[in-house]
Amino acid sequence: MKKLLKLSITLLITSSLFACTNSKEVKTESTQQANTEILNTNSDTTNEEIIIKHSKGEAVVKTNPKKIAVFDMGALDTIQALGIDAEFAIPTGNIPSYITGFENATNAGGIKEPDLEGLFTFAPDVIFISGRQEDFYDELNEIAPTIYVGLDYKNYMESFKTNITNIGKVFGKEDLALEEYNKIENRITEAKEKTSNLDDKALIIMTNGGKLKYYGAGSRFGFIHDILGFKEADPNKSKESNLDTHGDEVSFEYISQVNPDILFVVDRDAAVGGENNSNTTLNNDLVNSTNAVKNNKVINLNPDVWYISGGGLKSVNMMIDEATSILN
Repeated sequence: MKKLLKLSITLLITSSLFACTNSKEVKTESTQQANTEILNTNSDTTNEEIIIKHSKGEAVVKTNPKKIAVFDMGALDTIQALGIDAEFAIPTGNIPSYITGFENATNAGGIKEPDLEGLFTFAPDVIFISGRQEDFYDELNEIAPTIYVGLDYKNYMESFKTNITNIGKVFGKEDLALEEYNKIENRITEAKEKTSNLDDKALIIMTNGGKLKYYGAGSRFGFIHDILGFKEADPNKSKESNLDTHGDEVSFEYISQVNPDILFVVDRDAAVGGENNSNTTLNNDLVNSTNAVKNNKVINLNPDVWYISGGGLKSVNMMIDEATSILN
């Protein structure tokens, strides 16, 4: 009887210990699963806060923003080139034709006049602007951290690199941005090797409503001279003031007198929906007497790229392609 009692007690204790141990294992597994879910949730929703320095100041932004307002088309170009997936607010009436896939974007107003009320409703996590929206910087910065990505035309590549690096940092794609930048630098080196041995001298003209403007080194289209190394047909004129953005008005007689070997043309009317055409504007005896026309060395540059969206990863590559096509 005593043996049976001892056996029963032993079995009871063993059973209790087993149950207790099993309960702990189940609880431990349950706790581990819960902790994993919490960690996964945190990794999906927690964004690192970083400081982006730009020419207007600093912007404190969270990485990988999901709602983005973009007014600079070069920045939009770069964002697309880096494969960023987000919800966008952009000036939908001013998107260059080569940038596609933003049909469902929220309209952020005009490229020079942002819709502040609409942007406030959209509630972006970050805003990218450049010179055309510069006057609205303070108001936009109150809506969301605003990063200025305008180009310094006299230090084109340096400011271009800063802009794409800043965009890369915001979206966790800095390494990719720099990799693409290095490819562009290599292309530029190859182009300069060719232009250094080129005797032909180039002139850059923008047509607008039947009028002409000259752009030289250090100007918004100075990339052709400063970066790609094309020699200027009138190097003294590029030293004059007011050539950075707005250019200098010139005449047909001026083009004839300078007599460029290569004529690069930007048609502003084509970029903004004007009625005039650069080919019609320049089709006269004075222009036709130049070496550029006689030797079929007139390059009509894509106005969407050069006038609207310069400074993007895609657009800079396109600028190199177009300008150097005359070397082929």
